[in-house]
Order: sequence, then structure tokens, then C-alpha cells
Amino acid sequence: MKLNSIIIGEGAPLLILHGFLGMSDNWKTIGNKLAEEKDFQVHLIDQRNHGKSPHTDNHSYELMAEDLKEYCEQHSLEKILLMGHSMGGKTAMLTAAKYPDLIDKLIVVDIAPKYYEPHHQQILDGLTALQEAELESRQEADKLLSEFISEKPVRLFLLKNLNRTSKGDYRLKVNLETLKDNIEEVGRALPQDKTFSGATLFIKGANSNYIKENDKPKIKEQFPKVEFKEIANAGHWVHAEKMNDFYKTVVNFL
Repeated sequence: MKLNSIIIGEGAPLLILHGFLGMSDNWKTIGNKLAEEKDFQVHLIDQRNHGKSPHTDNHSYELMAEDLKEYCEQHSLEKILLMGHSMGGKTAMLTAAKYPDLIDKLIVVDIAPKYYEPHHQQILDGLTALQEAELESRQEADKLLSEFISEKPVRLFLLKNLNRTSKGDYRLKVNLETLKDNIEEVGRALPQDKTFSGATLFIKGANSNYIKENDKPKIKEQFPKVEFKEIANAGHWVHAEKMNDFYKTVVNFL
């Protein structure tokens, strides 16, 4: 599979994976900063069924790890720095565990290797309503989405998935049907026998409950060289909510 990506700068390859219902564009500000100030070649990747990458009937971490390995082969990348947020963090964990020689350092943002119950139903219902509506403007889309999601920042994040077609109407970039059909896969745990012994950083938003204190022993078992960093006054979208603190934490580790 040929994944879509935005490649910025020259230097050591740093690959960044977005979370569920996200896309490469979500990371452009940080990607530009890392490329311009710290001489990384930043690859902002759309994972399958997201952004401009191919849509398929299947969606799993095994497949996304394979996609990433293929991407590295297509771009002749070795010893990569790999960072993933949420769903992208799980893809990054599995890739590092399966292909440790490919990874120099690993950063996992606000996700643990454990199982998470599906918890996106309200969001999926809202996106389904968008997909079925005949929208004439983004304002109309936001109004419709607000019936499902009260938080404006979450709506703005989701509305990045709206694409205006040549006919002037709006369509979702994300492959909604496949993601709804495979929602259990998104919460799936990293298998217990999958470990990575390279340098690893787990970053947590202090206000987020995705990584709990009692998750840390399990994380240490699977990632023995792990460091933990917590960003104050940040939730699950830690990189967007506290960008400067997040940026410094990433740079210090790399």
C-alpha cells in the first residue's frame, strides 16, 4: 500500500502518526517546527482509511504496522524516529515491537498498550449524520455536528475530514464505514509477547485518563527502556493543547 504523506525538511527521519479520525495535517505546525529548528526530515503520514491514504475494507494494527514498514522501504528509510498519538501510538508500538531494527527511538503520545472499550459512538454518529446530509457550507456542518458533540475544539478537529468536491458539495475524507465496522480493532491491546527494548518515551496529558498510574508497570514490561513525561493542564490532544511544552519534551528526548 502507498500511504500518503507530507515530507518536510532534511535530516534524520522522524515519522509521525495521527490518531483515530485524524490526518497528517493535524501535525503540520509541530512538523514544520521540528524540521526548521531541529533538522529532522519529518514525515506526516496518513494511516490507511484516513486522510488521502487508500481506503480498504480492513483496519487493524497488524495491517497498519505492515503499511508503515512498506512506507519505510518505499522511501529507503532506516533507523527512524517514530512518534504516534492515540491510535497512531498503538501502530507505532506494534511496528517497533515487530521491526525493532527499523526504529531508533519511539515516542508514544497519550495511549497505553492495553485494551480500550469502544468510546467514540457519539462522534461516529455525528460523522454519519454529516455523511448522509447534503451540506452547503462548513457552518452548516458544524451546526449539525453540534447536535452530537458539544465541545467546539473536537468539532473543529473532526471537520478537517470534510472535503469540498469539484461539484461543490462536501464529502468525508475518512473511510467511515470501514472504521465503524472495525471499531473493536481500534481499542485492541498490544499482544503481551510484543516488546521493544529501544529508547522509548510515553507522554501523557495530566488531565487525560488514557494512561493511568497502574498502567505503568505493564508498559515497563513491554518497553523496558521507557521514560514517562506528563504535560500539565493538557488532555488527550496534548500536542495541540500545550504545543510548546509538548515540543520541548519531544526535542529533549530526541
